[in-house]
Amino acid sequence: MSAASASGRSVTVRAPAKLNLELTVGPRRPDGYHDLATVFHAVGLHDEVTVEPADDWEVVVTGPYAELVPCGADNLAMRAAHLIAEQATSSGPARITIDKEIPVAGGMAGGSADGAATLLACDLLWEVGLSRGELEELAADLGSDVPFALAGGTAIGSGRGEQLVPVLAPGRYEWVLALSEGGLPTPEVYAECDRLRAGRRVPDPEPSEDLMSALRAGDPRALGAALTNDLQDAAFSLRPELRGLLEVGLDFGALGGIVSGSGPTIAFLTADVEGALDLSVALAASGAAPEVKRATGPAHGVHVVRSPSLRSL
Repeated sequence: MSAASASGRSVTVRAPAKLNLELTVGPRRPDGYHDLATVFHAVGLHDEVTVEPADDWEVVVTGPYAELVPCGADNLAMRAAHLIAEQATSSGPARITIDKEIPVAGGMAGGSADGAATLLACDLLWEVGLSRGELEELAADLGSDVPFALAGGTAIGSGRGEQLVPVLAPGRYEWVLALSEGGLPTPEVYAECDRLRAGRRVPDPEPSEDLMSALRAGDPRALGAALTNDLQDAAFSLRPELRGLLEVGLDFGALGGIVSGSGPTIAFLTADVEGALDLSVALAASGAAPEVKRATGPAHGVHVVRSPSLRSL
């Protein structure tokens, strides 16, 4: 009898995609990284991760983006599972099934969401009982965006993005996400950013007061005007068609638009649900974006969908 059938236990955890409402990139550090000041915003596109005992370690991916996800040892969910296994007194091989709704290589941290979901799912499956702080430390070891996937909501990220301070923002925001074919590798975008800024003094990064004021007021028009991303020019340099896509969305009435993270997804902010529907239809009809999705933010961080003993962060 297999380990899975003998146990019959599984845990399913859901994790959100993220947008960067602001991404300020500091000078390149000696270690090759950049200090960041970013405002993360979780939105209601989710991946679901199910973890269950198995005879061998395995990652299985389902959903519309399944063929784009590597399933080997470098998969962030697999790495997360091994981190929890190191903390467990009794663990074993596991099958990790990822139901993928978050676009792959789109600047929305789908891989980080899977890693965060797997941390919590394996902690529950093997009854490790890690505290939130301990899970956050493991998340930071996995990657810069993983701690925010645990937290969700809206938060300021500093350092490499892994140091978080929640933002008390009362608004609910309607987003239209214009997805492009092909990814933009993050290292290439940062390298292009460095090239474009060569010879210029780059200040230390900090959040802008305009963005913070817009979030405190819950004002979508002010927020749309305050969206900024220091990586946007680099993304446009590598993929010039993205500049045209941004202009199309703004022409169709978006309050603002921004390349999410290192791209190539462009997130458009609208005034309300009706505006989001109208913009989605207009972008789809124009053919400017191969795929268009809608999402509302902020969304909750990782949360349990199914578990023998329900636990949420």
